[in-house]
Amino acid sequence: MAKFIFPKANIADLQDSYDFVVIGSGAAGMTAAIQAQELGLKVAIFEKLEALGGNSNRASSGMNAVETFVQLDHGVIDSQESFYEDTLKGGGGANDKELLQYFVTHSESAVDWLYNHNINLTDLTSTGGMTQKRAHRPGDKSAVGGYLVKGLQKQLAFKQIPLFAGTEVLELVKTADKITGLKIKHAEIGERTVNAKAVLIAAGGFAQNKEMLAEYAPEVLDLKTTNHPGATGDGMKLATAVGGTLVDMSKIQIHPTAQQDTDHVYLIGEGVRGEGAILVNRAGQRFVNEMTTRDKATAAINDLHEDGATLILDQGIRDAFPAINFYHAMGLVMEGATLAELAETANLDADNLAATVAKWNEFQAAGEDAEFGRNTAMDRGIATAPFYAIHIKPAIHYTMGGIKINTLTEVVTEAGEPVTGLYAAGEVTGGLHGNNRIGGNSIAETVVFGRQAGKQAAKYVLGL
Repeated sequence: MAKFIFPKANIADLQDSYDFVVIGSGAAGMTAAIQAQELGLKVAIFEKLEALGGNSNRASSGMNAVETFVQLDHGVIDSQESFYEDTLKGGGGANDKELLQYFVTHSESAVDWLYNHNINLTDLTSTGGMTQKRAHRPGDKSAVGGYLVKGLQKQLAFKQIPLFAGTEVLELVKTADKITGLKIKHAEIGERTVNAKAVLIAAGGFAQNKEMLAEYAPEVLDLKTTNHPGATGDGMKLATAVGGTLVDMSKIQIHPTAQQDTDHVYLIGEGVRGEGAILVNRAGQRFVNEMTTRDKATAAINDLHEDGATLILDQGIRDAFPAINFYHAMGLVMEGATLAELAETANLDADNLAATVAKWNEFQAAGEDAEFGRNTAMDRGIATAPFYAIHIKPAIHYTMGGIKINTLTEVVTEAGEPVTGLYAAGEVTGGLHGNNRIGGNSIAETVVFGRQAGKQAAKYVLGL
């Protein structure tokens, strides 16, 4: 029986072979491991870092899904067709349409699957580019990422699925045109080959790899990133070494709202705007529809040439998006008992800010933004003291390119043929998001395609 230091397994319990090995401990990898084990496979997860959860830990807003019981409970009548069209439009029409179709038609069952595993996303918020409230989050409105990661880790421990941390995958083993194992390295046992009938790469993106950024998107090299240290593109290199191919590698998403005034880059979740916050320039005036897609919001901020912009919100918005409490504790939030006091603290024009907020509150009450056409995330105005401001600047957030897969999550060659026994899911893959990822779609992607990878690996291994 494996010995767990929750949620990690002891490397001394590593076995010589598994049915299915997952590379990466984020939401995609854990979801796949759980699904595969429930279908009868002997599973293990390898994570190169001691810290677990990858970028999934940092997601704050929600998980997009449609036609769910949660939407209906909130009186939101939605459709797969609308979800498809919003995501396709947000991606500039460049999305892989087969992946997108699978994605939108399996989001409801993904929410149900999580619910059946005691991961309850029973509240909703809005994200940019979505015409309906689709971002599912915990009932207490807390950040979705940490809640999801902890919930999946509890399932790993309960099901005794070993997760070996500090375990780097050096290369995949390919025998007779199919994947048969992988070579790993761990400080306590050195290098070892582990046999596997199927392997999933779920190792995340490459936003922390300067060499890859220089190769594929040199224009973003001067920007900071919201990504965790392990996002170095290792999984992509593993895939290409055994015949896999890459797609959309030049497509890097810049998130418009990251706080960068300290030594650390903090993602300021889209849910802040989704619950009603507005963006202003130094003159204290709005300059963009805050709920447009991330690429357009980023462009508008950059066009100011003012070293970023400022989010304006009130206590009501803070109550509706508790992640703001964390931002406040980290010293990222400016506060004022009045708008005038806030303007002085945030170095904004006080008269303009007061006029801007008053006008916004009129738009909100009328349900129509006559200035910039915002028509979502207008549930509340900015009227409840104290008032808050967060200075933000765009930062590298997500690498939309990666390993090319088909709808079965099989890694494919340049000719479109599957690499037998090899699967990929999550940010390590490319194609789904097109030119721009919609907020809330990455977490959804991890669960939708993580489940698919687990199912397809079981089908392959068991000969079903």
